[in-house]
Amino acid sequence: MRKYFLIILFMPFMIIGQNSNTKANFKVEGVCGMCKVRIENSTIKLKGVKSSKWNISSGQLSLIFNEKKINIDDIHLFIAGLGHDTDRIKANDKAYNSLDDCCKYRDPIVVKNHQ
Repeated sequence: MRKYFLIILFMPFMIIGQNSNTKANFKVEGVCGMCKVRIENSTIKLKGVKSSKWNISSGQLSLIFNEKKINIDDIHLFIAGLGHDTDRIKANDKAYNSLDDCCKYRDPIVVKNHQ
């Protein structure tokens, strides 16, 4: 009986303490080290984002974030606002054109120069 009482007593703490962090991987367009710095440093500052790593060669962004503080759609929207297309949202022309010339991933000449 005492054993069941302890389980019932501590059960609410177990539920509250559950981890709400989620991992996500998705494509983010970019071509250079400046893109990497922009993508990682900007996303890590978002409330709820715990980790942000972008791979230049694959274009894959790996995130760990708290779903209770931010959702994945808002992260995609934020990155598009930086000027980088994601696999869900294309950056508008104004945001894309604000990127430095070396970061223009839609320009085949810039992409070729980074290979």
